[in-house]
Amino acid sequence: MPVDDRRSRSRLTGKSPWDKPLWEPSQARIAGAHVTAFARAAIREWGLEFNTYPEFYRWTVDEPEQFWQSLWQYAAVKAGTRGKRVLVHGEQMPGAQWFPDARLNFAENLLRRRDRADAMVFWGEDKVERRLSHAQLYASVSRMAQALRAAGVQTGDRVVGYLPNLPEAMMAMLASASIGAIWSSCSPDFGVQGVLDRFGQIEPKVLFAADGYWYNGKAIDSLAKVAEIARRLPTLERVVVVSYLAECADVSGVPNAERMADFIAPYAGRDIEFAQLPFDHPLYILYSSGTTGVPKCIVHGAGGTLLQHLKEQQLHSDVKSGDRLFYFTTCGWMMWNWLASALASGATLLLYDGSPFIRRGAILFDFAEAEGMTHLGTSAKFIDAICKINLRPRETHDLAKLRAILSTGSPLAPESFDYVYRDIKADVCLSSISGGTDIISCFVLGNPVLPVYRGEIQCRGLGMKVEVYDEEGKAVCGEKGELVCTRPFPSMPIGFWNDPEGKRYHDAYFAKYPNVWCHGDYVELTECGGMIIYGRSDAVLNPGGVRIGTAEIYRQVEQLDEVLESLVIGQDWNKDVRVVLFVKLREGLALDDALIEKIKNQIRANTTPRHVPAKVLQVEDIPRTKSGKIVELAVRNVVHGQAVKNAEALANPEALEHYANRAELQS
Repeated sequence: MPVDDRRSRSRLTGKSPWDKPLWEPSQARIAGAHVTAFARAAIREWGLEFNTYPEFYRWTVDEPEQFWQSLWQYAAVKAGTRGKRVLVHGEQMPGAQWFPDARLNFAENLLRRRDRADAMVFWGEDKVERRLSHAQLYASVSRMAQALRAAGVQTGDRVVGYLPNLPEAMMAMLASASIGAIWSSCSPDFGVQGVLDRFGQIEPKVLFAADGYWYNGKAIDSLAKVAEIARRLPTLERVVVVSYLAECADVSGVPNAERMADFIAPYAGRDIEFAQLPFDHPLYILYSSGTTGVPKCIVHGAGGTLLQHLKEQQLHSDVKSGDRLFYFTTCGWMMWNWLASALASGATLLLYDGSPFIRRGAILFDFAEAEGMTHLGTSAKFIDAICKINLRPRETHDLAKLRAILSTGSPLAPESFDYVYRDIKADVCLSSISGGTDIISCFVLGNPVLPVYRGEIQCRGLGMKVEVYDEEGKAVCGEKGELVCTRPFPSMPIGFWNDPEGKRYHDAYFAKYPNVWCHGDYVELTECGGMIIYGRSDAVLNPGGVRIGTAEIYRQVEQLDEVLESLVIGQDWNKDVRVVLFVKLREGLALDDALIEKIKNQIRANTTPRHVPAKVLQVEDIPRTKSGKIVELAVRNVVHGQAVKNAEALANPEALEHYANRAELQS
């Protein structure tokens, strides 16, 4: 399929209409890509006639039944039956049903290999290394599933994890899914109340936990928190403790606890009894950030999660059997669930737990070189941070096998695109991706057969009719607006937990535009299908009635050497809104009039006078969620003297103190 040239101008990307791509795939790479093979198979199967990628994309959204059926076949989904029907009530959103007659098991699809090749390689900072083959993983999941059944776990029960990113977390999830139990997890850096706010809503039967974890070279004990959580979850019948810090964890202080080794000891590995369940049988419960109240419990189905992840990993990321896939994540972020699904493509999971800044940020590239990493996933903030410390992996590490770098969590700045190609690797598909916990997947993401343009996400997800609506609810191109999806897709949530009428679910996504998913991102669709994200819609600034995406300001400020990070809000002032910018500076620096003027000039010269903040203030820390996203709304509440309803959701809630009662904001 020929690749269409892109010629869009954007203030955020800084591109001219004549800019060349930063990277283009070779003809050999295009020819060997999954997406090329899939398109050819679809053309043959359905008698299609298209020659360009945009035509191919349009087919995937105009003929969803053909597309998703073809994907099922191409990805060789394992199922007791698929059934004849692909989509029922396809005009309804919510309300559409995918593959209503299918019966399958999520774990069976991830455990299809049973050979001696690596299934998982784990690094716990620079302290621990472990390796498991596909055969060993299958046997371990078998033993764990038998133990769960013996503990009384049945289809529909909730099993939860309070775990580092250990192989045992993957095993426990897979064992639960094999039975049809519903899995949910939090990372061990969550406080007790944060865990109870989540798990307390879903009433779990079994809790998997670790005795502790490593972070930045320090051993952090978890057992006291595990004991308190166990005492305060009345439905909990069993706690299973993984010995990670110690060879044999002391679980005597934890109610109803036993070590994992003892939990599975009575059972030998054997063929797993995979429960064959409906396509939309609940698989995962994920949580909203919870910064505006108790987290919403978002329920995701097994079939939709599987099919969407197979599409994103095979067609958009070109993950092949034997590839070695890494994503820096914790068990409290949806990218952990996304990473797990790569087993269904026959890939090896490279798992890391701990600080990514061990050895000044080089540890992840040590891992990449040692294990022949093919896909490196991380956050935009990590890329920006290692750029600021002048890390140059291209000069220090052998990254010959690395084909793709994936970035999410926040918009990837154009300068970070430059950094990746200059200092990490020149021949790599840099895939900025964006979606969310809400859909356990992406609306916009990378593509191995399309060029990469500076500051721009490559394309919309196949089968996802993603559009941009202006303030009147009309689809626009080349203008900023709301990211929406106007047709159903398989990974839409089943609903929210304890929302029997579906009102909270409807209000979260469909209240603004009936029968249209409104995601809450402020974006721009470029002329040839790329996407630029300017920030969250609810954080958009509105001085004088002009809408400004926060990323437009971050991009300028964080180019300055003096600034490590920034956060911007709109403050209600004199019956209008004024822009207030908070900056975290390099150690030893203080904000003075000269630096304030430098910051304002940088913004003014590269955006518009409306973008220039009325106030620039220094802070010691920037508050963020557990997954690393900055929380403009929480800071806005603090500045306006309003309560932050659930500070437990933050990784560093103490940072909010730097924003309260600032005298500078009273005039």
